[in-house]
Amino acid sequence: MNTGLVLKRLILAVLTVAVLLQVSLSLVESWGQPQIQSRLELYQTNLLLHAAEGQSLATEGEEDLTAARNALLGNNPFKNAQEQYEQVLETAQTTQSKIIAKLGQLSSNPDVTTSIGDELAKPQMQIAPIDEAPMTSQQRKQLQKSFSQTEQLIDELNVRLGLLQAQQGRTEMAIQTWNELIEQETVESTAPATTPSAKTAAILAGLWSDSPRILPDAESKIQQNLDSWFQYRALFQLYQLQQRQDALVSLQAQEKERAKQALVKLTLISAIPGIGGLVGVGLLLFLLGQWLLQGERSLLATNSTIRWDTPWDGEMIWQVLILGFFFIGQILLPLFILPLVLSLFNLNPASFTVRMQAFYVLMTYIVLAAGGLGVLYLSIKDFLPLPEDWFRIKFRKKGIIFGLGGYLVALPLVILVSLLNQKLWQGQGGSNPILSLVLEGQDTVAIVIFFSTACIAAPLFEEFMFRGFLLPSLTRYMPVWGAIVTSSLVFAIAHLSLSEVLPLATLGIVLGIVYTRSRNLLAPMIVHSLWNSGTLLSLVILGSGGS
Repeated sequence: MNTGLVLKRLILAVLTVAVLLQVSLSLVESWGQPQIQSRLELYQTNLLLHAAEGQSLATEGEEDLTAARNALLGNNPFKNAQEQYEQVLETAQTTQSKIIAKLGQLSSNPDVTTSIGDELAKPQMQIAPIDEAPMTSQQRKQLQKSFSQTEQLIDELNVRLGLLQAQQGRTEMAIQTWNELIEQETVESTAPATTPSAKTAAILAGLWSDSPRILPDAESKIQQNLDSWFQYRALFQLYQLQQRQDALVSLQAQEKERAKQALVKLTLISAIPGIGGLVGVGLLLFLLGQWLLQGERSLLATNSTIRWDTPWDGEMIWQVLILGFFFIGQILLPLFILPLVLSLFNLNPASFTVRMQAFYVLMTYIVLAAGGLGVLYLSIKDFLPLPEDWFRIKFRKKGIIFGLGGYLVALPLVILVSLLNQKLWQGQGGSNPILSLVLEGQDTVAIVIFFSTACIAAPLFEEFMFRGFLLPSLTRYMPVWGAIVTSSLVFAIAHLSLSEVLPLATLGIVLGIVYTRSRNLLAPMIVHSLWNSGTLLSLVILGSGGS
């Protein structure tokens, strides 16, 4: 056997093992991270609170606006908001318990901090230990970081829950919620109210007490530590106690304007997927009906059994997938190239602004795409020219129609799978980190860069790799439907988030069906771009008013 071929296969085997280990670690790590969906629901809830406040501030002649509010908000929006926050709080506490259980296995290790040990002593936080292999120092640091973030989130949620309780007239319960937060921190740090959440809780408890007391810097602390409707409600209480009528009038005018804006945003984020989903259900029923009645002459059956003429074997598929996508994206780029570049230019990503982070993500993705497409070209160049139906991109009406139709069909399917997926993972499983940056960034230039990455670069590269190369190559060894399913699973796993595997696999199946039926890469690229655009647009709308 050729020595060079043996060496090549040996290198590929080693890289495959390294890739499998890295991908497995990333997926396991994502299991302990919260999904962004919970945060999205809270952002939407915050918009609902603004809109609900607008009801009490509505004047005569705004009946139409009030009717629209009632349709969106329901009968008891503040109670609904409280229940939503309680659900997220429960999920956060469950996450914290899991982290504590894992860290509990290291109780004899000096790296485990005293604060973690104190938490382990609390009865409500004790759960059965999990039998796992010893964790590395990096994993331990990640868990401790996750614990701190979750603890901070729980404190912030309790501050807001107290305000929602006070809004509904349950003042004693609200004060109890805030006092418990203050007492807990005092026990842990032996110093009263040192964190922003505890300081805010102390201010709010004073404002809502039977004998109100206004702590120093109350207004600035409220403006600094609270946002959205919660800031408005706390400032309203403060200005009432201070009898600052001018400030109250100005505050209410601002809130009334925010309420109108919130109503528009809620309508947009509800109407776009809602109307699109309904059209998608209708289109899906039409396609299924046509397939049942017309069989092989239906749109769904078009090209459904026609395989690609694949000139290379499985080893080439293995090489391109492992070397061109996973090795570059999961090992070479994040573990070697990026740290080296950052070190050479003395850059620290933790200190990047949102705009710098957006540019960093775009440049990283461009390098990944260039490397992946370079490996793909070098791997198949000996087989050029390829048969006509390989990597075909034609700007024709049929491709655009398939793309738009595929997006509409994907909407109800992925939404349904995502709802089931939430129940399965119970708020865990991680999410794409770009989503959080878009949600919190609210920088116009950064948003444009994120859109360029997610809606142009990602559809071009990923569709070229997964639908353009992988899916057709697999038809040499399996039927078209098998190639669609297999390439969709690889596509979903490549995003390294357990909670997104099922939704992305569903999207991947739609992309695969669109491509195999249209035989035009433009069609799945349009679906992919529209999907990412819709997701980012929703994040921008939510982030602009629901923080």
